[in-house]
Amino acid sequence: MIDITERAQQHFLRLLAQQDIEGLGIRLRVTEPGTPAANCELEFCEPAELTGSEWTVECAGFDFHVEGDSARWLDGASIDYEPNKTGGQLNIRAPRIKGDVPGVEAGLVERVRYVLESEINPRLASHGGRVTLLEVDADGAVLLQFGGGCHGCGMVDVTLKQGVEKTLRERVPEVTAVRDGTDHAGGSNPYYRRQEGQSALG
Repeated sequence: MIDITERAQQHFLRLLAQQDIEGLGIRLRVTEPGTPAANCELEFCEPAELTGSEWTVECAGFDFHVEGDSARWLDGASIDYEPNKTGGQLNIRAPRIKGDVPGVEAGLVERVRYVLESEINPRLASHGGRVTLLEVDADGAVLLQFGGGCHGCGMVDVTLKQGVEKTLRERVPEVTAVRDGTDHAGGSNPYYRRQEGQSALG
């Protein structure tokens, strides 16, 4: 599943020896998998911190754990350590973590979800918001739920029409309409009221 070179294992072993904690290992997880913002995070991990869902790679002198939910995104990944004049550089190559662009044969729901996760949510995240797909009906109408900073935002209609709907209909021509299924009465976010008519995707 994941190839850890001998140089990388020796590097990890040196780091673990500096911590001087019995049974300490390394854990790897993928954040925001399947999106352009996907990234790998490494951390020290004591045995008591393991959840039991990890995939464990037995290395020379320590265990390397891959978080269970991250495992499928790390198929074919490799970790190497390249020495240089300033010490060295740890390189993680994980070709699958950003996901695959759905092809023309992919279903409508899959293609809509990909555009939401790869384009729209990274832009909304800069305003503290995100959007979740609730359903796509037989006529191609998309129902969304806004969350985070977008929940209760006074500009959400502008964001929906000028940003989200425009992007979805450009990327997925079968989309006929985009509707907001969020109960905004329960949220409040005055942050967006500072500039009248400005979309969070502007």
